[in-house]
Amino acid sequence: MQLQVSARSNLGGIVLNCGGLLVDSGWLRIFGSPGGADTESLPGLAEINVMPSTFDPAWRPGAGLVVAHDVLGGVFALNGVDSRAAGRPGEPGEIIYFAPDSLGWEALGAGHSTWLSWVLSGGLQEFYGSLRWDGWRSEVSMLNGRQGLSFFPPLWSAEARQDLPATSRRAVPMAELMGLSRDSCLQFGGAEPGFLGAT
Repeated sequence: MQLQVSARSNLGGIVLNCGGLLVDSGWLRIFGSPGGADTESLPGLAEINVMPSTFDPAWRPGAGLVVAHDVLGGVFALNGVDSRAAGRPGEPGEIIYFAPDSLGWEALGAGHSTWLSWVLSGGLQEFYGSLRWDGWRSEVSMLNGRQGLSFFPPLWSAEARQDLPATSRRAVPMAELMGLSRDSCLQFGGAEPGFLGAT
């Protein structure tokens, strides 16, 4: 296995034993093994992180390993050994989050196992409280594993912050959503967000 982590760890167990986890009707997608060649299914951790197809002992996930995406275009990543050089907050091995409403990375103060326990015990409800709207669950459940929601006005805008339910939303490929985040970072913040996962 390219990851070189124990199957007894939560990360290793998910990758070895399942195609991934869809949490909160698919709001959060935690990557596991590939689900097959279906172009609408949840991509695997190897695909998202562009891992080599055969074991390569020299391969490293760069700034960090992308472990999950949310439907807003948010990215959860496990920090690499040199996160500071990559311009990312937090310590090596810490989960960080790229927030599409602030166009920046945030350290979450937890490793992968603690983060996963928090996710599965209902932590997302408070975390995303101001970014959810009436009827979000039915809207999100209609998306496939490679789609997210594009907002207009964008989530980082003052208009969206003032009245999120009044924004218009449409399903788009995650690749498009990640591209929009990257372009917005460069246009408004001047900072390249780094690797957000291949989609």
